[in-house]
Amino acid sequence: MENLILLLCTLVQIPSPSLKEAPVADKIIEVLADSGIEAHKDSYGNVIGTLEANVNGKKTILLSSHMDVVGDDSPIHIVEKDGYLMTDKTRTLGADDKAGVAAAITFVKELKENNIPHGKIELVFTRDEENGLTGANNLDFSQFESEYVVVIDADKTGDILTSGASFVKLNLAVNAFKGGHSGNDIDDKTRLNAVKLIAELMNEIPQGVYYKNETGVITSINAGAILGGGVENSIKDFHTEKEIVENAMTNLINTDAYAIYSLRSADRKKEEELISKVRNIVDKFNRKYDGLAKADLKVEYHMQAFEKTDDETLIKAARKAGKQIGLKINEGSFHAGAETHIYANKQNKYGKKFKPVLLGVADIDGMHSKNEQINIESYKKGYEFLKTLYLDFVE
Repeated sequence: MENLILLLCTLVQIPSPSLKEAPVADKIIEVLADSGIEAHKDSYGNVIGTLEANVNGKKTILLSSHMDVVGDDSPIHIVEKDGYLMTDKTRTLGADDKAGVAAAITFVKELKENNIPHGKIELVFTRDEENGLTGANNLDFSQFESEYVVVIDADKTGDILTSGASFVKLNLAVNAFKGGHSGNDIDDKTRLNAVKLIAELMNEIPQGVYYKNETGVITSINAGAILGGGVENSIKDFHTEKEIVENAMTNLINTDAYAIYSLRSADRKKEEELISKVRNIVDKFNRKYDGLAKADLKVEYHMQAFEKTDDETLIKAARKAGKQIGLKINEGSFHAGAETHIYANKQNKYGKKFKPVLLGVADIDGMHSKNEQINIESYKKGYEFLKTLYLDFVE
């Protein structure tokens, strides 16, 4: 276990903000090479490694973590206090996701150096997960033999998450055909106010949880922003939302208003069901105000869902491992995005869809902030979980 903690400390002290991961990538390749494990950078700068099988008949698996962290190039000073590793509160620690990187590297080195029977293990350490998932999106997936993928990137020891939400933006625009003066024209029933109309329309659109099951929230929708009316001049002159509104023009019968929503779903059918529901609400609105105003809905798909597979090979191995080491595992869905989403919608070199899970090997608090810290004992337990899960997976 000392090797695990030492490697984590080594890696977190190498600053690696998104798209500036080269120094830590070089270190990863060096550490793997010390144990005779081949690794190289691909054309995008991701690190790809391979531990060849030492026995026949063992299943192949891919372990994946990301090298970049939220933070800058400033020095990282580690502090150990009350069973936690943290920084001196000047910047992020970077345990997200160097805890995953260090666990994967330590594990394959242990297998190699102790000649533990194992199948082929493929390693992927990606760039730019935090900023845009561009590292994962630029992988050549046809090079990988594995069907099963463990993305080591959750923030609680024992998490094994088998589905994750998509991300869709809904852009709503309302145009009232005739504007006017809020005094002189206020009694003209053909002059509708776009701000009032979009409020009416948004009142019909669902807000919050749309569907959930035993694993948690599956589908949700959230109003992100609304803008309309005579704000053009105040936007130029003021900085806060309150100032913009307080200094907006009130003597207009407004012709334009806009709103934006985020829609997340770990189930494509529920996603399309909710989008269809919103479309029907917009269509009903347009029929009601035909000739006076019109609403438009633009749907932007930003991330496909990570849907749960029917193949429970990895989850069964995790359940068994949890019992063996006395760890309560948390099976579930997460309502956000990760590299699991990319893998779940790609195929390996044999044309088979990847079957990823998101695995937690440490309790990490305050991620993405200067208060980030990792519980050392939970990390040791999480590493034991990863190792036992693998041995159960290949038995």
